[in-house]
Amino acid sequence: MQLLNKWIYLGIPAIILVSSTLIAVAILAVIPDTGGTRMALSGQSVMWYFLGIGVQALTLTFPFSQAMSVSRRSFYIGTLGLFAVMALGLGVLYWLLGLVEQATNGWGVNGAIFAIPWIVQSAWYTQILLYFALSTLLFMFGFWFATVYKRWRATGLLVALLGFAAVLLGAVASATWTESWAAVGAWFVQLTPLALTGWLLLGGVVLALGSYATLRRATP
Repeated sequence: MQLLNKWIYLGIPAIILVSSTLIAVAILAVIPDTGGTRMALSGQSVMWYFLGIGVQALTLTFPFSQAMSVSRRSFYIGTLGLFAVMALGLGVLYWLLGLVEQATNGWGVNGAIFAIPWIVQSAWYTQILLYFALSTLLFMFGFWFATVYKRWRATGLLVALLGFAAVLLGAVASATWTESWAAVGAWFVQLTPLALTGWLLLGGVVLALGSYATLRRATP
């Protein structure tokens, strides 16, 4: 059902990946090379598009699934199963592109678009899992906020966004008042790609559970 509109899941991500890579290479080609590896994170833009896919996966297909008498549970499991395969495929693709990048001296311009130094130092499976976890987390963010909108409409979505902003503001304020920024910085510095993957997966699981609980009472 989701793949009836292949443009959303395959066409647009492919265009974003190719165009962002070509633009990054072109920019790096005209910037003087001072010798160090030059990072361009535009290649990760496809994963940020998955935030929008999460929204569209619910808003465009959920009403149709209910008209076809598909249960909410089947719709939820099918949608997450499809995206898990897509996120894993993207992780493998990013890892392979990183290998090509390393073999070609950063596409001939000494750039790091996919082979980010901090990430490529880890094992191949850790790299794939990290990309998978980040893509999944972004998808679940979009999917959960879309379910909130379906359940409580604009008012509920506004409250959810304000609540999310309040939590972030509270965390920043707490670190400031307790003078804990040094400890926070040290924690981030010591964070390994595998540890970050675990935290991202934990966040994705929490959002997945929350979105399913919300979807059970959402109306088309």
